[in-house]
Amino acid sequence: MTKQQQWWKKLLLKLAASIIFYTVIPLPYLNTLDFREVARLAPLVGLIIGGILGLLDTGINYIGIPVLTRSALVVIIWIAMTGGLHLDGAMDTADGLAVSDPDRRLEVMTDSATGAFGAMAAIALVILKITALTDMPENRWLVLMAACGWGRWGQQLAIARYPYLKPTGKGAFHKQAIRSYNDLLPGLLLLLGLSGLLWLIDQQQLFLAVGMIVAGSAIATLTGAWFNHKLGGHTGDTYGAVVEWTEALFLCVLTAF
Repeated sequence: MTKQQQWWKKLLLKLAASIIFYTVIPLPYLNTLDFREVARLAPLVGLIIGGILGLLDTGINYIGIPVLTRSALVVIIWIAMTGGLHLDGAMDTADGLAVSDPDRRLEVMTDSATGAFGAMAAIALVILKITALTDMPENRWLVLMAACGWGRWGQQLAIARYPYLKPTGKGAFHKQAIRSYNDLLPGLLLLLGLSGLLWLIDQQQLFLAVGMIVAGSAIATLTGAWFNHKLGGHTGDTYGAVVEWTEALFLCVLTAF
C-alpha cells in the first residue's frame, strides 16, 4: 500500500470514528477505530449531517408538506440523528448556570436529572430552529450544512481556546486532539468553501454567502466566550451547548439575509 493510500485510509477511519461518536448514523463495525481525535473532524461531520438534512428536506418538499411542518420534521430528525448528544449538553449547562453558587455549577451539570431550566433551554432551542427554518424557504440545504458546520467549528474553538474544567469526562480527550489554532484551519476552510459554493451557484447570492461567514464565525466565537465567562472554562456539556446555541442563533441571524 502506498503512502497516499495509507493517508486516505487513515482519514476515512478517523471520519468513521467521528461519525460514530457524534451521530447515530449506522456504520459497519470496525475494531481499529481510534476515538481520541474525533474532534478534529467535527466540522466535516457537521457538513455531512447538514447535507443529509438538506436532502431529506428537499424530498419532503417534493411531496407537498407545508414549510412549517417540514421545518419541524427536519429539526426532529436533526435531534434524532445526533442522538440528542449536544442538546443534552445544552440542557445540563442551562441547569448548571441556573445555580447561584458558582462552586456548585459543575456538580449540578453532572447530575443526569433534567431540571426546569434545562427543559426550558431545550424548548427554546427547538422553537428557534423551527421558526428560523420556516422563515427561510430558499437555499435551506446550504443553510443547514452551514449551521451544523459552524456549530461544530465553535466547539473546536472552545476546545482550543479555553481550559477544560474537569480532570476526566466525556469531553476531556478533545483537549488532547485540538492543541492549537492550527487545528481549526481545516474546518474553517471547509466552511469558507461552502459559502464560496453558494456564490458560484448564484453570483447574486454574494450577500448571503458573506453573511454566512460573518454570522457563523462571530456567533461560534461569542457563544464559546460567553460560556467561558460564566463558568471559567468548558466541559463536555458546554461543548454541546456551544454547538446547539451556535446552530440556533446562526439560523435566526440568517433570516435577516
